[in-house]
Amino acid sequence: MPVSTTTRRPIRPMEGFATTCPRSAPDRPVRLFLPSDYQAKYAYPLVILFHANGGDEDSAVRLAPLLSRRNYIVACPRGPVALGPGSTGRTGYAWTDKPTDGYLSSVLAYAREKYNIHSQRTYLVGVGEGAAAAYRFGLELPEGVGGVVALNGELPTVRSKKASGLRMFVGHGESNPVVPVSEARRSSRRLATAGVDVRFQTYPTTDHVTADMLRDVNRWIMGTVNAGPDWLTPPNGS
Repeated sequence: MPVSTTTRRPIRPMEGFATTCPRSAPDRPVRLFLPSDYQAKYAYPLVILFHANGGDEDSAVRLAPLLSRRNYIVACPRGPVALGPGSTGRTGYAWTDKPTDGYLSSVLAYAREKYNIHSQRTYLVGVGEGAAAAYRFGLELPEGVGGVVALNGELPTVRSKKASGLRMFVGHGESNPVVPVSEARRSSRRLATAGVDVRFQTYPTTDHVTADMLRDVNRWIMGTVNAGPDWLTPPNGS
């Protein structure tokens, strides 16, 4: 009598939102967004999205589908400093300028183990105070950073030789009451002087992240992805 056999196919990752906790920081969960029509054979760009002070991984991941529902896998980490309950009653978190103690490396390792991610196309996107965190993490990562995006944030003073060759998109509200647009423009000029390839763009808003900002970020990132291997060589050839 013939024996029937069943071939088990790999479980397809669920599209949408998920949560994980890195081994190095079990008290700092990471929210993930998996794009629609996820294709396991395609190496996706990874976007790491840093929330503003007072926010958390949930507030950041809400921006993921507004950035793109198809183009990226998005990971939203939690800042290490608890600020206490905010106006909504939820605890807010903040970032520091101290070493990362392996937290981001754990986030990257998990994402790369779980999903098909391009090894040279990690993009760090920071909102508000998260912009400085994205910039610092961009300098700390040894390789694979395709670019850094700073939205309505204050950028730290350039103090690292690693800044040379980094690519950045800086989007800022013209009426930002927290970080004046004039300061954001000066910071961008300082970064350019230090060798960072900066695109600076202003928007008719305050300190809110708008749909126009996210559309431009999506275009900028996909422009680097579609540029091919030449984009992976730093502008100064270093």
